[in-house]
Order: sequence, then structure tokens, then C-alpha cells
Amino acid sequence: MTGELGQLALCLALALTLVQCVTGFWGGARDHVRLMAASRSSALGVFVFSGLAFFTLMYAYVTSDFSITVVANNSHTLKPLLYKITGVWGNHEGSMLLWLLILSTYSAAMAITGSGGLRLCARALGVQALVALAFLLFILLTSNPFLRLYPPPFEGAGLNPLLQDPGLAFHPPLLYLGYVGLSAAFSYAVAALVEARNDAAWVTAARPFALVAWTALTLGIAAGSWWAYYELGWGGFWFWDPVENASLMPWLVATALIHSLMATERTGAFKSWTLLLAVMAFAFSLIGTFLVRSGVLTSVHAFANDPARGRFILMILGAAIGAPLALFAWRAPKLSPGAPFEPVSRDTGILLNNLLLTTAAATVFVGTIYPLALDALEGTKISVGPPYFSLTFTPIMAAAAILMPFGPLIGWTKGDLSAAWRLLRVAFAIAVLAVIGTAVFVSPRSALGLFAIGMGTWLMAGSITDLVRRARASNQGFLRGLRALPIAAWSVILAHGGLGVTAYGVAGASVWRTEVLAAVAPGDTLNIAGHTLRFDGVKEVHGPNYIAQRATVTVLVDGEVEHVMYPEKRAYPAEQQTVTDTAIETNGFHDLYLALGDSRGDGLYALSAYVNPLAPFIWFGAIIMALGGACAVGARLSRVRREARAAAPALA
Repeated sequence: MTGELGQLALCLALALTLVQCVTGFWGGARDHVRLMAASRSSALGVFVFSGLAFFTLMYAYVTSDFSITVVANNSHTLKPLLYKITGVWGNHEGSMLLWLLILSTYSAAMAITGSGGLRLCARALGVQALVALAFLLFILLTSNPFLRLYPPPFEGAGLNPLLQDPGLAFHPPLLYLGYVGLSAAFSYAVAALVEARNDAAWVTAARPFALVAWTALTLGIAAGSWWAYYELGWGGFWFWDPVENASLMPWLVATALIHSLMATERTGAFKSWTLLLAVMAFAFSLIGTFLVRSGVLTSVHAFANDPARGRFILMILGAAIGAPLALFAWRAPKLSPGAPFEPVSRDTGILLNNLLLTTAAATVFVGTIYPLALDALEGTKISVGPPYFSLTFTPIMAAAAILMPFGPLIGWTKGDLSAAWRLLRVAFAIAVLAVIGTAVFVSPRSALGLFAIGMGTWLMAGSITDLVRRARASNQGFLRGLRALPIAAWSVILAHGGLGVTAYGVAGASVWRTEVLAAVAPGDTLNIAGHTLRFDGVKEVHGPNYIAQRATVTVLVDGEVEHVMYPEKRAYPAEQQTVTDTAIETNGFHDLYLALGDSRGDGLYALSAYVNPLAPFIWFGAIIMALGGACAVGARLSRVRREARAAAPALA
């Protein structure tokens, strides 16, 4: 009955989605209170039945119900419980069900909060229902996770070993929280266009959801980078793979969006532009979905290989981009212009920020799509890799980093650039000293590395400058002023400073990485960056569903044993695949990274050793940025609670 229960839940979710769509648009058009209330109730019902379908599939995985095709194709009785659970979204059908669940969760949150007023919220829920309807039909018609398999096999085929990793427990859900979260801002923007309004009401309603989506997307990208770093065994964290780019593009546009939303809400600037950004941010999420699910890419992330699925998603993508743009063109004459601002102002800074970030997203888009288009049109296969992105993406982001510390120090509408520069002179001097110190004490010298260190220092010192300025402005003394800072102030400081920390990590792991690749026998030693590695041999160990060749490598510093590391080569009999399980030792400032290769015969094994200076800073910085996003979300929730308490006596 497991499959039938899940199928029934999806059908009921489809029926309620239709109700949500009709009542949302019809109720909003007629200003009918009961119909608009029905759209909110329907959204809660869709959430309940989507959750029921998802957890029904999870139950099938946990109990190894191989009568369900997707479970038989992606699970195994010997697989640990954690990987049975995470295996739910380790395949195309289950991942799309997770997408639907998160979409319905955002719709339910919109219904509960009622942000934007009854009519705007109802219409936004109508748009959400259209998106949910498209994906429900996609799931039921092309990607049904509850199809039966008869007769059921005694054993499943297992899950891709690369996905049998704790990182899979949170990496895809975080990415989806980011991807799908942008649908809420998209829906409020389309609802505002339907009403031919671009005032602050929809911005106030959409901004918390955009902040949640950006925070989750930041953590999701960082988690994916960390997974690639320790799981794939090649010593790197980013390769400009199209699937990696699929998550980077919406992050860039979402970053522009949250800045633009702030300006529109604060001063009324960029009213129409912010609407377009909300549409494009979600469009890039759908573009990423198309790339990963259509079969045009071959990747561990790219689950789908059915052209029918790609065509279906392409139709969803065309409707999600074309219809809102047509609506915008129709409503444009009725939209009010944005508020004016001076050339020197925070508004101008956000304008430049938006220009640079969207241009960066466009360069990534071109570098990702061009090889695919060329292959489809001419049959010519080319590769666009790091050299292209170093020449295009890196200078654009460097320009954004140079401007970033000025933004919080310049006033809205009209500011004083010279006053901001006076505050930042110390930060600039610190950045120069950091570059000089790196050039003197670190080798080899690299212009790109020195520039990255300078940019990272500039961002961190600029954030500290902003922190000191805000604390002193309270006139309560520095420490009291620091404690009295509103949570919203911390969001900007942490987000900008965290990017500087990440820049340090990228520079260290990319420019100053040391590597040694050798074939070693028991007793052989390797020297790398002050460490002596003694290869003590390999023995066979048995895991719950794999057989591993585990190497023992003793790390010596000045002849003394510092630690022992155990890199492995794991073979998964059920999946008939072999993967590398790296060993990493870190002190927070650099990583010693070992990967065991194949046997070369006569007791020889290939061993790869890397020392990655400052590599942990990549993920420390991402966590700090995400904390900044969480502070911004907390500030919005506090504001909502204050407004609700203030409105309570009047409502009574």
C-alpha cells in the first residue's frame, strides 16, 4: 500500500493546487474575502499532502520496499540507514518530490504570514500554485516516484557510492531551500505586476523569503564545495563544472535582488528593476534545474537522462520567463517610476552592485551554455574551463569587492564619498600592508594571489570599520555601543566580512597549494611543505556495504609523529563502483590532504598528497556570510513581531 498511498497524496495535492490557483486569482480579482481565505487554506493542504507523499517514499526506502521501482533502482538492504534516508533525494524522482515539498512549505509560510495584505498574498499564492501545478504534472507524467515494479527483486541496485556521504544529508536540501525559496519573491513580483503596482508592499512581503533563500543557497553551495573537496579526491574545491555553475548563477542574481529589495523598501528606488530581478532570480533557478534534470549534462548530480523530461522542464522555463516578461511589458506604462537619487549615494552603490553581479551571472551563463549550444547545433565539442572564468568572472567580482566597503558608509539618496574614504583609509592601509607582507614572506609570489589577499583584507577591514563607526555613533562608548547594535547592522558586517575570509581561502588553496604525486611501497617516505609522510602499507577492511583498501600514512614533523592518516579506496560490490575516501588533517589554517590511488603491483600504490594553505577559510567565510543572512532574517522577523504587537490594540 505504500506506493498507492504516496500516489493518492500526490493526486490530492494536485487537486488542492488547482483550488489554490483558482481561488487565489479569482478571489483577488473579485476582492472576495472567503475565496482569498480558501487559497490560503488550500496552500496548507498542499503542504500536508506533499509532505505525506515525501515521507511515504522515505518509509519505502527505510523498509527497503523494492516493489517501488525508484527504491529498487537506488537502494540496497545493506546500505546504512542514513544513506537510505538521504537516498530519497539521491535520484531524479525523489529529488523532484523534495523540490515539491519545499515549494509547498514556502507556500504554507506565505499563507500563514499573510504578508502583503489579503489580496496581494492571495494572488501570490495563485502564482505559487501555477508553479506547483507545473511540477506536479512533471512528476506525475514523467518522473513518478511511486511506479510499481513486478515482480519485485530480492535486492536493490544500490545508490551511487559518491552520494553515500553525510554531506548528501544537507547539501541538496539546502540548495533546494535556496532555489525554491526564490519562487516566493517571484510570486510576489508577478502578483504585483498583475495588480499593476510596484510599491513597497510586495517588497516588504518578498524580502524575508529572498533572505532565507539566499542564506540557504550560500550554505548549500559551500556544502557542495566541501563535498567535492573531500569526496572526489582531486584536492580542489571548485572546477567551474556546469552543475556547479547552475547553483552559482541564481546565487549571484539573488545577491543583487536582496540589495535591490533593500533599496526599494528604504527609498523607493529601482521599483521596476527589482520586479525584473525577482523574475530573473527564479528563472536562473529553473535554468539550473533544466541543466541538471534534462540529460544535457553528464554529472554525478545530473540524475535525468530522458529527453522528454528536458522538454517538459524547458516548457516550464519558457512559461516562467516569457509570461512574466510579457506581463511586465504590458503593465510597464502603469508602473510608478523609482525615486531619484544623487550620483554619490548608497542607491548608486547598489546600482553598481546590481550591474556587476548580473554581468557576472551573464558571463557564467555564457560559459556554461555556449559549449552545450555549440554541441547541439554543430556537433562540435569544446570545453570552457577556469581560464575563461579567470578572464571574465574574476575581474567583475574584483570590481564589486573594491566598491563593497563604501556602500554601508554612504548615506541613502545623497552621500559623502570623501567622508566614506576618510573612514576607510585605515582599512586601505591595512590591505596594502597585507599585500606587502605576503609578497615578502610567502613564496612563490603570485599577482593573482596577492590581489586576492589584498581584496580579502580590504573587505574584512572595511567591515570592521563599519562596525566601529556604528558602535561609536551610539554615543554610549564603544563596548556599550557594540552590544546595542541592532541585529540588522550585523547582517551587513558579517556578509561582507565573510566574503573577505572566503577570498583568503580561495587564494591559499588555489595559488599556494603544494602537491606531490608518487608511487610508494611500505616504508617509503614523501616530503611536502615541511611534513614527512611515511607510507606504512595497505590492508583490507570491510564496511557495511563496501570493501576498502585502507592505507596507513604516518605524518612526521622534525622526526616526531604528529598524527596518522588513513586514506582509502572503497569498492561497492552492489553498485560495482570504486571511489576514493580521502584523509584530511587540518589545524584551521591549512589542510594536509591525502588520496590513495590504484595499486601499481609489487606492493606499490599511487598516493596523492596536498597541502592547501588557508583552505578552511573558504568554508569559514561561507558560514560567516550565512550568519549575516540569518541576522537579516532575524531582524525582519523581529520587525514583524513589533508591528503585530503595535497593531493588536487597534484591531481589538
